[in-house]
Amino acid sequence: MGELVDRVDDRDRVIGVVDRSEAVAAGWLYRMSMVLCRDEEGRYLVHRRPGSSSRFPGEYSWLVAGAVGAGESYAEAARRELREEMGVRASVRPLFTFLCRGELSPYWFAVHEATVGQDQIAPQAAEVAWHGWLSGDELRDAMASWKFVSDSRDAYHRYVRLTTDRPR
Repeated sequence: MGELVDRVDDRDRVIGVVDRSEAVAAGWLYRMSMVLCRDEEGRYLVHRRPGSSSRFPGEYSWLVAGAVGAGESYAEAARRELREEMGVRASVRPLFTFLCRGELSPYWFAVHEATVGQDQIAPQAAEVAWHGWLSGDELRDAMASWKFVSDSRDAYHRYVRLTTDRPR
């Protein structure tokens, strides 16, 4: 069996445990956790996925993302993904959760935030081909001109609408 995730209903209540690939193939809801990273100056971490990636090759994201494992909390998954993909151990704070009708499948999408020092980043080459820090204005401009993972773009627009700490 592959990656086990909690299958959830349209109210984000656990109704079983399934293999993630099965959930994707069947269109069942499961959970994903994301972290937006900001440095001490308030800039946003942006990265590009490797061209060899099985999902969204060569596309950009402003979120470090991954599936929430069976029995794992959104925050636990956020911290784990941050550690696995960027080599960073940091606390995360929840921002918002929404039902995402993603490109690959639908899922509950929890967005967290972490403050990360530039010198802390040690990305895994299998996950990150490039990374850099963008101001709010630069991130807004990049969203308009770079090819971002669609779910990352969706979360960005929700972030801008739902938070008082808008990119500028």
